[in-house]
Amino acid sequence: MARRAPRRAIGGPGAAGVPAPAQPGGQGATGTAAGKAAPGGRAAAPAPRQHPGAAEERPRPRGRAPRRPSGRERHDEKITVYVSAEELMDLEHARLVLRGEHGLAVDRGRIVREAIAVVLADLEQRGEASILVRRLRGR
Repeated sequence: MARRAPRRAIGGPGAAGVPAPAQPGGQGATGTAAGKAAPGGRAAAPAPRQHPGAAEERPRPRGRAPRRPSGRERHDEKITVYVSAEELMDLEHARLVLRGEHGLAVDRGRIVREAIAVVLADLEQRGEASILVRRLRGR
């Protein structure tokens, strides 16, 4: 079973349209004591909130390139494919070779999707002479 990232709460106190709970000492969502208006008749704007432990936005150090996307993407469709122990070990070996010798950190699913794309493109282009047709015919 795939591991999922923990869900983050959306909304809550301080979110747009959700009033903050009353604070001890009579401070409510308006940020003023006992609901009094700020000078000028308007409610004072509440101070910006930051979750404890939240990292402050820091400028990127000079000379460092921005991060590239990992290439991973969410897929909505799923199939299950059963493979032998030897085929699974070959797939894992390929993953480790890609990482160690070629600097490509990819998961097994990505390797399988790329392999499918290559084989299907070969079938489309070469038809009867494609590697897929030859292997399935035992030649």
